[in-house]
This record gives sequence, structure tokens and C-alpha cells, in this order.
Amino acid sequence: MKGILKLNEPMASYTSWHIGGNADKYYRPSSIEDLAEFLSTLSSEEPITCLGLGSNVLIDDAGIRGVVIHTLLPKGEEGLSLVEPTVLRVEAGIPCAKVAKFCVKNGLVGGEFFAGIPGTIGGALFMNAGAFGSETWKHVKSVEVINRYGEQSVRLPKDYKIGYRSAVGPKEEWFIAGHFQFEAGDPEITSSKIKELLRQRNASQPIGVFSCGSVFKNPPNDYAGRLIEASKLKGFSIGGAQVSLKHANFIVNLGNARSLDVSQLIEHIQGVVWADHQVKLYPEVKKLS
Repeated sequence: MKGILKLNEPMASYTSWHIGGNADKYYRPSSIEDLAEFLSTLSSEEPITCLGLGSNVLIDDAGIRGVVIHTLLPKGEEGLSLVEPTVLRVEAGIPCAKVAKFCVKNGLVGGEFFAGIPGTIGGALFMNAGAFGSETWKHVKSVEVINRYGEQSVRLPKDYKIGYRSAVGPKEEWFIAGHFQFEAGDPEITSSKIKELLRQRNASQPIGVFSCGSVFKNPPNDYAGRLIEASKLKGFSIGGAQVSLKHANFIVNLGNARSLDVSQLIEHIQGVVWADHQVKLYPEVKKLS
């Protein structure tokens, strides 16, 4: 094996919230083949957690039991390729923003929304991530997966139950790549659209601070941020965790937040919004322990 193996590895710096304890074991594979070899050496009882850019996760203060697989993050355009004129193969560790740029470069339309997703393609597939009115699985033709024994296979969208911010499939399988269908179009128009979408995002969302992105799923026909703001919770804090003053569906780490602070703040927001509006808010952030 050629990857990086560490024991009792601090995980906070691997997440955009900069929160969380240590992982029992941490492994960053050097390739998909290396990942398969590593998985084949693990006990069938050992918990496995996959982590990408850590933009939509809350790691427990006590850390993560078992092994954390830190998804391979290819350099440049490694892991990105056109397998057909309008079909793009993207490895799980590719940041979503790179997919949007690659679409522009190759004259593909439909992938602009990826510019607004702060994670990797693996995470986007796992949670059917979306932005600017579109979502990941709308474009999926097939996915490449690997199981805990290192065995690889290809699955189709019909193998998953796809919902709002969720994609439920076979247990103990992880995405290693996705094949996405787009349309041919004008790269200049696509580039301009991405710039405008990012301008809107930067104007409305907290950028340059420790956050995980949106914390709550939007309820039907409404917006979590609107409800939280209507409950006058902007700026409310518990410990080092604060409801963003810029966008109420973001929780920011003021610098010393613990996982417990964030969890208690999430519960407080849910309670107040229910009391004020009789609407249940469900987190889209994934808790890891």
C-alpha cells in the first residue's frame, strides 16, 4: 500500500467547520487501486467512514471510531475525463467547483450549479447535493462504487432511492466515481452564468469563515433561512457556535466551537422554529462519530 496511514489523527483541520476529535485510524489512498488493497486488509467489524472536503459534516468531540478514508483528491484535471462528447466521468475526490469549470472548458451546459457546492463529487452523490435550483442525481448516468472488501462495481440510478438531499443505496458501498450527462452549449454563456451565480452566493452567504454550508434542509415550499431569521435567531450563539449574521441557515465557528456547541445550537433552532412556525427543520449536515 502506498497511501498515508496515521493513528489517532486529529480531524478538525479536515473539515470546513474546523471542529471534531481524533480518528482511531486515518488513511489517504494514493489511487483507487490502493484504496481497494487497503480495504481488503480491514476487519469486517471495523467501522469505515469516508471523508472528502469535510464541508457538510460535524465530527463528534470524542472523534471517530474505526478508520477514516480520506478520499483521494486528484491534482489538476486528473480524475476528470470525457467518456462521451457530453458525458463526464468524475472521481469522488474532485471538488464540485472543478466540475463546473471543466464543463465550461468543454462547452457543456447543465453543470453550472456545481460551482455553488463546497464539497466533493463523492459527497454530492451521497447527499444529492444541490444549488441554484438543480441537483446532482438529475445528471447521473451511472456510478462506480467500492465495498468494504475492496470490490468494485457499477450501479445505475435505479439502484438508489433518490430524494431531496439524500441518495440511499446498498449498505457499505462508497462512491469512487460518477458518470454525468450534460448538454452541448456555448461556453461563454455558461461561464457568465457561473460568475453571476457565484456573485449571488457571495452576496448572500458567509464566505471566508468556518461553516459547513447550509445546516438545514429547506422545508416544502419555504426556506429554512427565512424561518430562522423570522424567529430572530440571527447572531444567537451557544459557546463558540453562532447563527450567521449574513445567512440564518449557516452556523459559524467563531474560533473555539465544539461539536457539542453546534449540536445544542441546532436543537435550539429546531425548538424555536417549531414553537414560532410549527415547522420541523431537519439537518442536512451529517454527524460523524
